Amino acid sequence: MPTHEPGRRDTGPSLEQILGLIAPGMLDVVVAPRGTAVPVAGVALHDPGEERDDGTWAATGLILLAVGVEVASPEAVDVLRAADRAGAAAVVMRRGGRGPRAALVEAAGRGRTALLARRPGQGWTEVLGGLRTALAHSAPAGADGAAGVAGLRLGDLSGLANTVADLVGGAITIEDPQSRVLAYSRLDHEPDPMRRLTILGQEVPRWRVVELRESGFFRTLWSTDGVVRLPADARYAERLAIAVRHGSEVLGSIWAAADGQPLAEDAAAALRTAARAAVPHLSHHQTWGRAAARAREGAVHALLNGDVRAAHEAGVATDRPYAVVVAEAYDVHDEQAVSTATAGQRVLDVLALQAAAYRPGCVTARTGRRLYVLVPAGDGETGPARTLLATARSVPRSVVLAGAGPVAAGLSGLPASRETAELVVRVLRERAEGRPAGEVVSAVAAYDEVVAETTVLRLLDRVEPLWGSLSGPVHAMVEHDRAHGSAYGDSVAAYLDASCDTGTAARRLNVHPNTLRYRLRRARELFGVDPADPAVRLLAEVGLRLAARRPPGNAAR
Repeated sequence: MPTHEPGRRDTGPSLEQILGLIAPGMLDVVVAPRGTAVPVAGVALHDPGEERDDGTWAATGLILLAVGVEVASPEAVDVLRAADRAGAAAVVMRRGGRGPRAALVEAAGRGRTALLARRPGQGWTEVLGGLRTALAHSAPAGADGAAGVAGLRLGDLSGLANTVADLVGGAITIEDPQSRVLAYSRLDHEPDPMRRLTILGQEVPRWRVVELRESGFFRTLWSTDGVVRLPADARYAERLAIAVRHGSEVLGSIWAAADGQPLAEDAAAALRTAARAAVPHLSHHQTWGRAAARAREGAVHALLNGDVRAAHEAGVATDRPYAVVVAEAYDVHDEQAVSTATAGQRVLDVLALQAAAYRPGCVTARTGRRLYVLVPAGDGETGPARTLLATARSVPRSVVLAGAGPVAAGLSGLPASRETAELVVRVLRERAEGRPAGEVVSAVAAYDEVVAETTVLRLLDRVEPLWGSLSGPVHAMVEHDRAHGSAYGDSVAAYLDASCDTGTAARRLNVHPNTLRYRLRRARELFGVDPADPAVRLLAEVGLRLAARRPPGNAAR
């Protein structure tokens, strides 16, 4: 309600500052009789029932949202005058299909309250959240060092976690009020078991939440403005926690854990500073996080497909080189192989968090079971993603196939880096397919480690349409295998892969060498596929590789 709250500021950031921080095009200034340099103390919903004849209703310095009131409506003038009597800095109304009436503009010009119009297509929830976030972001840092965590892009929770970690000398986790992980600092040391479980699960384990709730820890944390200490025990390192508040609302919490060494002596003071600096970031995340994340992911995909105009919205610097990493994630149970495993969204969540903590400036986007990561490269750096690739192996009970493309000097080169990274993942997938489930493991590679195999994939992709329109001995053999469940193609392929060594090929097929020799002879007699003929050998290499891309038929006999 638009009444004074205890401790409300009568001064604050200017209306101009607030309007400069919200999304462009959200609000229009219709009339500002005192200009836009007037201070803003807060934002609230306008409630006509609050006005009293004795003048006790006050909204000094507030931006009032007149929900349901259109600038062209008959009651608009009365709403504006009531807000002006209450001392509001501004009142926001819906523009609708018509402009404001002349009487409304005239009344605004005679008063002291600015008249703002909400543009069509903008919801009141978004306007309220945007104004509150802007107000929190405009709060002065003070002289207590809060500026030490300033300068971050609004909503950059990973950057905030890394900055706070440097201040407290420990590992930082930022959580929402439901104990879900929003961000965590880079992993400089092996985390203790609880931090590992929290990061991998993206939330504090439920049993631990119950434990902290029943012990009264959460009650203390949510009811105090100070730092709460959780002493070290035989299981876990010491932790300090503080709630992040915006007025009476709890936005989340910041946790500091000893990371290979005791926390700094002034860690508690640093956490108090961080909690104040975190307010606009968590407020921004709460209001815009999900919608902004979807829009940012869409922009990253557009950029990876060649639309360089999407760089700003994607959060990608136009003057930095990037390499693209592609990761496919699978939740794998003992009885499953890669080809039948379902996409592991939890695994993708963990990988995205790892990427965000790996290096400032990393941006991510998902599609299906894939995660795309744009990794910024330093001057002359050719393998910026190698460490990130290595961390992709560490997610338990999962299979991750991750590949890195070459560094793109400019944004126009990102699609080529993406395509190459996708080819690397295809190479890793083809290596894994067909193996027993128990032998399928995570695999990662950079482009320069699989150049020959990715080049073969490119060639086969180009040849495949032409191959399908042709006919010949290899085509006849493949069709016979599909129709009858025979294994002539598998036998020839294994023989060629073994450099025409019968013994090696037979062992790979788990058959007797004489059985393999018989199959090779019959392939030559029935179809004219003779591996001794260089031309036929080349055709068999191409045709059998292409045939292997299709779903397998009956088991060979």
